[in-house]
Amino acid sequence: MSGRLILGLETSCDETSAAVLKAPDTLEGHVICSQDEHTLYGGVVPEIAARAHVQRIDEVVDRALEEAGRALTDVDALAVTAGPGLIGALLVGVCWAKAAAFGLGKPLVTVHHMEAHLFGPSLENPEAVPPFVALLVSGGHTLLLHVPEWGAYRLLGKTRDDAAGEAFDKVARLLGMPYPGGPAIEAAASRGDEARYHFPRPMLRRNQHPGDDGFYDFSFSGLKTAVVTLVREIEADRALEPEKENIAASFQAAVADVLTEKTMHAVEELDCPRVLFGGGVAANRRLCEALAKRLEPKGVLLNASPRLSLDNGAMVARAGAFRLERGEVASLDASADPNLPFPGLIEAST
Repeated sequence: MSGRLILGLETSCDETSAAVLKAPDTLEGHVICSQDEHTLYGGVVPEIAARAHVQRIDEVVDRALEEAGRALTDVDALAVTAGPGLIGALLVGVCWAKAAAFGLGKPLVTVHHMEAHLFGPSLENPEAVPPFVALLVSGGHTLLLHVPEWGAYRLLGKTRDDAAGEAFDKVARLLGMPYPGGPAIEAAASRGDEARYHFPRPMLRRNQHPGDDGFYDFSFSGLKTAVVTLVREIEADRALEPEKENIAASFQAAVADVLTEKTMHAVEELDCPRVLFGGGVAANRRLCEALAKRLEPKGVLLNASPRLSLDNGAMVARAGAFRLERGEVASLDASADPNLPFPGLIEAST
């Protein structure tokens, strides 16, 4: 399988991306085209996202192939995100990949978006291989996994309401900051005082023990509500503008504490000091620093650069190469699924 050329496509939300990967991990070409159209609306508009993917996918693929110095006919297989995500956006990538696979007579591999995020760091860090505890945090998901080997994923905890990335977006909108909210909050927080306000750390208790309900789970809805309440109190008493950076910093610190503590629960209980941090929120330096500090001196944080933390075709190609090596080829009647099950995932209790 080594040396086969994989074209990876990612269109699950608002990034149109294509990558050319020489299996297993040599990235030859990679293009990410982010959609700025959604800034006006403060969030992703599914119909606009799907239309933008249709308009851009041909050019994005062509640019990735050009960067790699390859032709489409050189490709040995196609890998595409089939879910989860926005159904209209997903269908653009899936339909393009199916048509190309049919026309070229090459195998098609459908990829789970969150499994792809697991593989992202391995493209830059040769140590980013199992076993590890994985914290996957994005706009739609917050997952804590134990990964003893590729393809075997033990679910420890997940969000019970808002994902961490979603909370960042909603708080940013509340504070009048642009979409996407993560970078905006991080930038504002760097100028603020995170000790100015104390927000709750949902589902964290000092007397928690393994086996307790919610020991590994997350919840960010209450934290978001606490920010809303504070903002309303400030607006009723004085101008909000001078406090925005402090609120952003205090909110970000609360998220960092929750994510870090829950992850360290897993590290300690499993005696596994290797943590892979993936997903779009893994681009946040404050969160990475918090995890790295807690893992010192013996632990190691495995994470990707911001470019490979955000949605991208390279991680899809890498996950596709793994699935292809296992002989998992999709039929040409495959479709997108916004609720696609995580392959190989089992509940912690089983």
